[in-house]
Amino acid sequence: MEQYSGTHRAFCVRAYYRNGNSIVTAQRLYRAEYRTRHAPSDDSIRKWIRMFENTGATVRIQNSGRPRSVRDEETIAEVEASVRQNPSLSIRKRSQALNIKKSSLHSILKKDLHLKAYKIQLVQELKDTDYANRLNFANEMLQRFNNILFSDEANFHLNGHVNKQNCRYWAVENPRRKHERPLHSPKVVVWAAMSAKGIIGPYFHEDQRGRAINVNSDRYCDMLRNFLVPELQEFAGFNSRTWFQQDGATCHTSNDSMEVVNELFPNKVISRRGNINWPPRSPDLSPLDYFAWGYLKSKVYQNNPTNLTQLKQNIRSEMAAYQQLCVNVLSPIFVPV
Repeated sequence: MEQYSGTHRAFCVRAYYRNGNSIVTAQRLYRAEYRTRHAPSDDSIRKWIRMFENTGATVRIQNSGRPRSVRDEETIAEVEASVRQNPSLSIRKRSQALNIKKSSLHSILKKDLHLKAYKIQLVQELKDTDYANRLNFANEMLQRFNNILFSDEANFHLNGHVNKQNCRYWAVENPRRKHERPLHSPKVVVWAAMSAKGIIGPYFHEDQRGRAINVNSDRYCDMLRNFLVPELQEFAGFNSRTWFQQDGATCHTSNDSMEVVNELFPNKVISRRGNINWPPRSPDLSPLDYFAWGYLKSKVYQNNPTNLTQLKQNIRSEMAAYQQLCVNVLSPIFVPV
């Protein structure tokens, strides 16, 4: 059986993470570092990585009785090193790995190391070419923002579930808080459009029984013709200078969908396959994504709706109050230059 010290194991784990999670590269660097023709096996490195991710250590720590409750300099330094190695490890697992009481560990993290709990925000991964494309697009849009009608869909689950909220990064994790969500919670699929002049919507994508359905090209075209067209006739912000924005979802950019969109907004479509190309992997450029949906979700669950009818009514009521809010939020920002 292979025997390697904690230092050797830690070197392999660091090399693995620093080089694109490559075991082969970690082995090559190990041979170079220790000037040996032999390196730990693939299975050994995988085992150390699993141990590190589960406990924050690469060797098993032998407990010597009850967990320690001290906050001396040596223990604080040990905790600091552990956090530096694995900042996302939970209180419970770090307590077990270091053989320190959870209460003492929490005090060290908060009072001695002055660390805090941060949520991880999940975002679209950008490619190298995206940065210049997004900058050029943003500069071009400054000339048009007051005349852009942004559109988007969002899911609202009855249980109030919002993605991106359950990840944590150390600083610290609150071990007392649990998020228990039933699987397959009922939901509604909402479409809306907004500009500096106000908001159009909501439109609920649902079948004849009121159940949420996935959006495809046929349903999208039906919504454009039978919902958006009448709404535009009453919308004060719609005129010959209005640009229509949609993201690059297939249901939005199919031949049939683009035909309807181009008919409604001739030569003024911001979209994949549109007159101005919407940058890929960039939902955050739309105010619906970076403001409206999050704000709406912070409001519609306040009275804890117990069925989809109540949830939809909450959405309608809150969006009805959006009109002046759109003006307040967008107009000061999107001023033509």
